[in-house]
Amino acid sequence: MKQSEQIGIFYTVFAYIVWGLLPIYWKFLGHVSADEILANRIFWAFWFMLLVLLFGKKWNMFFVSLKMLKQQPKTFLALATASVLVSCNWFIYIWAVNAEKMVEASLGYYINPLISVLLGVIVLKEKMSIAQIISFFLALTGVLILTIAYGQFPWVAFGVAITFGIYGLVKKMVKVDSGIGLTLETMFLMPLAFIYILFQFLNGQTALFSTSLSTDLLLMGSGAATAIPLLYFAKGVIRIPLYLAGFIQYIAPTLMLILGVIIYKEPFEATQIIAFSFIWGALILFTFSAVKVSNYNRKQRKKIRTAS
Repeated sequence: MKQSEQIGIFYTVFAYIVWGLLPIYWKFLGHVSADEILANRIFWAFWFMLLVLLFGKKWNMFFVSLKMLKQQPKTFLALATASVLVSCNWFIYIWAVNAEKMVEASLGYYINPLISVLLGVIVLKEKMSIAQIISFFLALTGVLILTIAYGQFPWVAFGVAITFGIYGLVKKMVKVDSGIGLTLETMFLMPLAFIYILFQFLNGQTALFSTSLSTDLLLMGSGAATAIPLLYFAKGVIRIPLYLAGFIQYIAPTLMLILGVIIYKEPFEATQIIAFSFIWGALILFTFSAVKVSNYNRKQRKKIRTAS
C-alpha cells in the first residue's frame, strides 16, 4: 500500500469517526433549540472557513471563485441549492439527536448510498446492476417493516438520506475546491443566520451570550466541528479507491447507532433489529458489488496500459 493511500485512509477514517461522534457534541447543546444551533453552525462555519482559506493561502482562489459565480449563473444556483440542502440536512440531524431519534438518523446515513444510486438512475439516467436492484429492494423491505410496525413512515431517516443524497448529486455537477465550496455554501446563508441570531439576541431569546460560557464556546465551536471533518474527508477521499471509501463511510452511522442504543438508551427492539438486518444485508451486497466492479475496471485499465 502506497504512503499516500495510507494517509488517505487515516484522513477519511478520522472524518467519519468525528461525524459518528458529533451527536455527543449536539447533546451538550440539548438545551438550545435546533434552529438556533443551525444558525450558529452556519455563521461560525463561514468565519472558520475564511480563516482556513487565509492560512491555507487560498484567499486569491476564493476571490477568483466569487468572480466566476457572477459569470456562471448555473454554478451560482447549484451552490445556493447545495447550501439550502446541507442546511436542511444539518437541521434534521441536530433535531433528531436532541429529540432522541439518533437510531433513526443513523438509518438515514445507512440508506444514503442506495438513495444516491436511485438519484443517479432518475436524474443522470444511470443503469442499476442486478446487485444494486436487489440491494434497493432489501432496504425497501426494511423500511416497510419499520413503517408497518410503528404505524408511521421513518421521515427523519429519509429526510437525512434524501437531503444528503441530493446535496451530493448537486456537488457532483460543480467543480470547486472543497474548502472554497464549503465557504461559499455557508456564505449564502450566513446573512440569514446572522439576522436570526441578532433578532433572537435583541429579544432576549438567544442562548448565545446569555446562558453560560460553556454554551457560548460550544455554539461558536460548532463551525469548526462542522468544517474539520469535511476538510479531512476531502483530503482523504482523493487518495483512496472508491470502494474503500464505500466501506469506511459506514463507520459514522455505526457509531451513531452504538451511541443511540448503548449510551443514550434509545429503544432498539426486535422489529428494528429485523428491519436493520435487511438494510445491513442490502449494504453488504451493495458494497461487495461495488468492490467487484472497481476491481474489474482496475484490471481493464491495467490491461490497456500494458497493451499500449
